[in-house]
Amino acid sequence: MATLTDKTRSGIGAALAGKTMSWRSRLLFMGPAVIASVAYMDPGNYATNIQAGAGYGYTLLWVVLMANMIAMLFQALSARLGIVSGKNLAELSRDNFSKPVVWVMWAVSEVAAMATDLAEFLGGAIGLALLFDLPLMVGMIITAIVTYAILLFEGRGFRPMELIIGALVGIIGLCYLAEILIAPIDWGATGAGLITPALPDAQALTIAVGIIGATVMPHAIYLHSGLTQSRAQLDDDAARARVVRYSNIEVIVALAIAGMVNMAMVMMAASAFHQGHSGVAEIETAYHTLTPLLGAAAAGLFLASLIASGVSSSVVGTMAGQMIMQGFLHFRVPIWVRRLVTMVPAFAVVAAGVNVTQALVVSQVILSIALPVPMIALIIFVSRRDIMGDLATGPVIRTLAILGAIAVLGLNFVLLAGAFGVPIPFLA
Repeated sequence: MATLTDKTRSGIGAALAGKTMSWRSRLLFMGPAVIASVAYMDPGNYATNIQAGAGYGYTLLWVVLMANMIAMLFQALSARLGIVSGKNLAELSRDNFSKPVVWVMWAVSEVAAMATDLAEFLGGAIGLALLFDLPLMVGMIITAIVTYAILLFEGRGFRPMELIIGALVGIIGLCYLAEILIAPIDWGATGAGLITPALPDAQALTIAVGIIGATVMPHAIYLHSGLTQSRAQLDDDAARARVVRYSNIEVIVALAIAGMVNMAMVMMAASAFHQGHSGVAEIETAYHTLTPLLGAAAAGLFLASLIASGVSSSVVGTMAGQMIMQGFLHFRVPIWVRRLVTMVPAFAVVAAGVNVTQALVVSQVILSIALPVPMIALIIFVSRRDIMGDLATGPVIRTLAILGAIAVLGLNFVLLAGAFGVPIPFLA
């Protein structure tokens, strides 16, 4: 009996063979970018967006928009790499770099995967603990069980997982659609914030650096190339080029939704907190402050979106970790072992009594250190004609990618300098 994944592959093949394509056929191509988009709506984004809206109202929305554009470019390139080469970024790194370089890349990427899961896993646990008034450790156990249950669907092929993650993304989006309907949004200020670059003071610059510097996530770059590498049998460059076009459309749609969710977070925080509660910066504080300001429904929706974000991004983080290990080392472990390993740091942090918000900050620092590895490797591989053929990136896209990498990596350097107490003159 044909599985859902088999039917999807068959449908994609039939669509590529035909000269016309219905909207139903186009939907079959959607999935990889939806999964990757979760990285841009994970709990690590919540605190930064809340801080931006609470402290500066709608002023920093343009930063969110610019960050989203950079994310679209790199995720599109990652998807293109998998479609055209038939290999993911980790596999190509293993095949093209020396063994010492590969081992270093793998080690850095594994640490980044664990740091990513720390933020995502804690985010879901915090949401459950606040919503149901549970101890944080109990929230973590529930999150672990739920994420593992979802990961079991990966054994049934790619399509069930794409649909499950898509449903969770839909929950996040609907929650924030409801939030901006509940909150009295200043739409004029929203429009001005999107099109008028402004940094009122040094602290605003610091927040802007945080938003952009943590935009492109290492695990999302690795994962997206793997999600597109074997969804369909592509026998010639014409078929590959056609799938790349559909992939680009999906990336734009999925990352646009992720961008709008991030903008909605800033808008909600600006509406609820900017006047009178501008110091709100933590998830727990935002929840407790929302109830008296906008009502229990708004606070509940906030936590529902946080739980969906934490669970979905934790699942995706585990998938990415599995792909990174298999790609670099040609070695695969059972999914329950992978899930257990990536959960250990989060449980250790809570058991040791470490401040959860501080742990999230440290995880972002680790990601900043790891980010150059996949970004630089991706730009190298998508530019090589021996790997990409006629679908190698041209000078315009290559220049944009290099400029985007310089911007993101430069801002990550500023984040790291601040985290380690190194004074930066323009942030003084």
